[in-house]
Amino acid sequence: MSLEHCTPSDIPQEISQYDGDVAQMNVGKSGKIGYLQLELQNDTDKQKTIITRKRSQVPLYVQKALHYDLDYPSMAHVFVLSPSGGILQGDRYRMDVELKNNAISHITTQGATRIYKMESNYATHMVTLSLKNNSYLEFIPEQIIPYKNSRFYQKTTLDIDDSSTVVYSETIVPGRIAMGEMFDFDVCYLKTEGAINQKIQFRDSSLLMPKTQKTQSLAMFDDKTIFTSVYVLTKKHVTKINDLINEMLSNIQGMSGGSSILPNDSGVSIRILGNSSEDQKITIYQILKIIRKEILPEYL
Repeated sequence: MSLEHCTPSDIPQEISQYDGDVAQMNVGKSGKIGYLQLELQNDTDKQKTIITRKRSQVPLYVQKALHYDLDYPSMAHVFVLSPSGGILQGDRYRMDVELKNNAISHITTQGATRIYKMESNYATHMVTLSLKNNSYLEFIPEQIIPYKNSRFYQKTTLDIDDSSTVVYSETIVPGRIAMGEMFDFDVCYLKTEGAINQKIQFRDSSLLMPKTQKTQSLAMFDDKTIFTSVYVLTKKHVTKINDLINEMLSNIQGMSGGSSILPNDSGVSIRILGNSSEDQKITIYQILKIIRKEILPEYL
């Protein structure tokens, strides 16, 4: 796996300013590039979704798909694993997931993504989720924890056809709060874009540079510390799920949030601000419950 294959050509200036000594960081060497390629399809004989192709390079890998949800027994539950403690300076990760032929899956990570302190360079994570042929995916990783002086860039591409649905979430916490860290990282840049039938429907970015921004201002976090985004890219029941999610969020105490319809009725975008990562996770799964009730029956 070459370095170029795992590093985007359009690294933003807020990240590229930390290029540093690439050779010293051993970028491209063994252990610095994590790669995971997954393909999932519905197996009509077994009446469940299975992994039909898997290719990985440590520190990213998965084990076999699990089917433990009694309400949705055909859904493949996949956990992305890593033997490393987190992401280090110079790390380049890439993840490509493809669902087709009526596949239904829920993918998450074994734990939080920890971004360690960096003295030079930065780390990147490229994620591409591709769906076609009436497929459904929930990609719900655990929270991102940027440690003091870390620099992290993640680009997520959602690419579906108009018969499919993808739900993607990301949660950023301000650091290791128990160790006194509170927005002490250099930069955490998350970029997400979604396309239906190869036509871009939205591009969205979350750029946090707390050493130069007033993160506690009313225009950003105010008195909250944890930020969650959820994107639902679909052409199914968009207005109804948007209304139901907004109704649900309006009844939650201690958090601020709202849902809005994406351009061309291509889905919804949800923002949530709070002070508890566990509460945010519970809220994400409440959103999933709404989506499953309104949309998932069409894929079963």
